[in-house]
Amino acid sequence: MKRKKIEILNFQKKEDYSYKRKVLVKDLIFNTLIGIHDFERKQKQLIKFNIEIDINSSLKPSNNNLNTIVNYEDVINNIKILTQKKHYDLLEMLAEDIFLNLFENKNIIKVKLKIEKPEIIKNTASVGIEITKKKND
Repeated sequence: MKRKKIEILNFQKKEDYSYKRKVLVKDLIFNTLIGIHDFERKQKQLIKFNIEIDINSSLKPSNNNLNTIVNYEDVINNIKILTQKKHYDLLEMLAEDIFLNLFENKNIIKVKLKIEKPEIIKNTASVGIEITKKKND
C-alpha cells in the first residue's frame, strides 16, 4: 500500500476580537466667512461640523505611539485652519478640502461629514450637507 505524504499547515493565530473603531467630533462650531451671497462674504457666520471617522481596524492603540490612533485634536485644528485660510463659496468645496486633509492620514478609511449653517435661513434649525467618502481598496 502506498503512503500519502501529509503536509502540515501552520495557521495564523485567530484574533480573539474584531475591531471597528471610530473617531467622533460632534457639534464643532466655528465662526467663518462662507457662502455665495454678498452679505456672506462680509460677515462671518456660525458653521457646525459633525464628523465620524472610521479607522483601520488592524491598528491597535498604544500609549507609546500616537501614530496608532487618529487624534481628534489634530482633526479639529486642521478644520479650524481650513475655515480661517480662505473664503469658501460652497459647503461642498469646504467638505472636499476637509476630506483631502483627513485622508492624508493612512489610518483613516472612511469619513462621514455633516456641515450645517444654523443661522442662515429663518424658520429652520439649520441647513447643510452630509457626505460620506471612503477610500477604495
